Amino acid sequence: MKPQEFIQLMKKYGEEIAQIRQSAHDLHAEVNQTYDNVLPYGHHLDMVADAVKEYGYAVCECEEDVVPLFFGAYYHDSIEDARLTYNNVKAIAGQWMNASQALMAAEMVYALTNEKGRTRAERANDKYYQGIRETPYAPFLKLSDRLANISYSCSTSSESGRCSCMKDVYSSEWQHFIESIKSDQNDIRYNLPEEMISRIEEMIG
Repeated sequence: MKPQEFIQLMKKYGEEIAQIRQSAHDLHAEVNQTYDNVLPYGHHLDMVADAVKEYGYAVCECEEDVVPLFFGAYYHDSIEDARLTYNNVKAIAGQWMNASQALMAAEMVYALTNEKGRTRAERANDKYYQGIRETPYAPFLKLSDRLANISYSCSTSSESGRCSCMKDVYSSEWQHFIESIKSDQNDIRYNLPEEMISRIEEMIG
């Protein structure tokens, strides 16, 4: 999709996207989740959605996928962190989408939900990455999530220091991470925009 076409579609569905954003912000606020212990969790969700706004044109296949893609960005942590079930997510998505779109949106969120595990490696295991690789738009959303976290960890906005120290973790994980989310599907919906990859690699050095 051409960038200008994607921009026009974001404007066309601006009201729906804004409602989804507010709904996700409210959801995470209700469970008292914060980002870096100092910010509303919506700050992170907005950063992920910002990556979609900037690079979504490179993966979006058609107009019908725009709203589900933004839903995936705003709701990507809703099962993992905000106590929703898969069916909860699909029902919420149905407020703004038809059944096919809501299913696609729920599948994105489910794919980005960590496995059960005691450690970071156990939670992001081979099964987790396989689910991402096999789900339309999930590789892009996972890369958007990582871009958001790395951008924050490299900024001066981290007051607690927790996220700032994560830069070394993200750097050490990078090669395994990027190979793990690369799909062999010959389908634009599984693409990983090179501009995003280059931007991250510049930040983590």
